[in-house]
Amino acid sequence: MFRAGPRNLITDVAGLRVGNAADARLKSGVTALLCDDPAVAGVQVLGGAPGTRETDLLEPQNSVQEIHAIVLSGGSAFG
Repeated sequence: MFRAGPRNLITDVAGLRVGNAADARLKSGVTALLCDDPAVAGVQVLGGAPGTRETDLLEPQNSVQEIHAIVLSGGSAFG
């Protein structure tokens, strides 16, 4: 089990940079997480109406060795 960082925020994670932007008119936004060094990644998609793009690349049978960033975006009817 990991301990929470001093502020209990994702920005407490060393080597991870986080940025975001939003457009109130569109009621949408994006968050980008950039790794200082390549990282191993996995994905779990939950919810009643999820929308994903290229998350299948992170399934164990596929050959993704490392990632450099993750992008999370909204804009669907559910988020």
